[in-house]
Amino acid sequence: MRLGIVRQRYTPFGGAERFVERAIDALVERGVHVQIYTRKWPQGGDRRVEPVLCDPFYAGSLWRDASFAAAVRAALARDRPDLVQSHERIEGCDIFRAGDGVHRVWLEERVRTGGRVERMRIAANPYHRYVQDAEARMFASPALKAVICISQMVRDDIRRHFTLPDARLHVIYNAVDPREFNPAVRVNRAATRADLGLADDHVAFLLVGSDYARKGVATAIRALARLPATARLIIVGRDKAPGRYRRLAQRERVGDRVIFAGPHEDPRRFLGAADAFVLPTLYDPLSNAVLEALACGLPVVTSRRCGAGELVVAHDAGFICDAIDVTAFAERMRTLLDSDERARRAERAPGAVASLTPDDMTRRMLDLYGTLLGRPALAASPPSGPRDGIRLPHGP
Repeated sequence: MRLGIVRQRYTPFGGAERFVERAIDALVERGVHVQIYTRKWPQGGDRRVEPVLCDPFYAGSLWRDASFAAAVRAALARDRPDLVQSHERIEGCDIFRAGDGVHRVWLEERVRTGGRVERMRIAANPYHRYVQDAEARMFASPALKAVICISQMVRDDIRRHFTLPDARLHVIYNAVDPREFNPAVRVNRAATRADLGLADDHVAFLLVGSDYARKGVATAIRALARLPATARLIIVGRDKAPGRYRRLAQRERVGDRVIFAGPHEDPRRFLGAADAFVLPTLYDPLSNAVLEALACGLPVVTSRRCGAGELVVAHDAGFICDAIDVTAFAERMRTLLDSDERARRAERAPGAVASLTPDDMTRRMLDLYGTLLGRPALAASPPSGPRDGIRLPHGP
């Protein structure tokens, strides 16, 4: 079997890439030849897969996406794998992984929270029209056999806006590796809290995410301002204008209670130092950060438009609120200031993601591939004996 995976920007630490990387071992063991259709391949990238570079010149986001889509379609016309799974909105692929959710829903949330000015900005940007048109063409394509929805929320959004049979919509959550994310991250808790200036009586809420506007950092800061002085907020992530949020914290008179830790590839030391997790995201199809927080035993307060919130609610491991309802977020965070209430929900948190192991995610993917190819045994144990090698491309 040959599997083609389409991802325009393939970066080692992206959510979509981790989704793929965790399945490569099992795919290769079963003799599956994996090809990645991408603009650039990282130096020293995984040699078990074959990169197929599709990198035409572009200027601007619209031309970037349209030119890449055209290059991928041309490459597939020359030599098409048995199955093509796209992480981009490109018509003609067999499987689409809706890792970014539904673009129209994201725009609806922006308008709802940003008002008339935001509506005008969106209307004036042709890129948004292109993405919505590309999304509609892709979902209408007769070639589309399956959609991987990374949460039930995403599945319901697709149902609401597009006409696809339920049989084509498959909910496969991202995986959380329990060997990496578990309550043992607290082993260096005291030292990390000391480095962050946290006292024993401080209750630290952690927010992990880049693009502060989308992740709801402003809501978290304003909610913190309504809590007692012992509450603290740690923000881990990157933003183009972090000074804006530092000034907001000063205006809300919590400048000394908000810790801007900056971007970090590995959030585990912060997860170990925190007492709870907060993410008032405007629209997040799943949020790996929430999954990792739950796995580490942190109760969570997140938004109704965060796909991971459905796991939080199902396991009573925290709360969900409207992303811009500062009062609601402050009330839920205040509830978690109570040590008994926090401990009760923290105890349930790891169970919310206990089934989302890399092995389970891989099995579900292989089940889907096998069903689409008429090879239901694909997800079974790998065959014994020599395995087929991976053919690497020739030339530079």
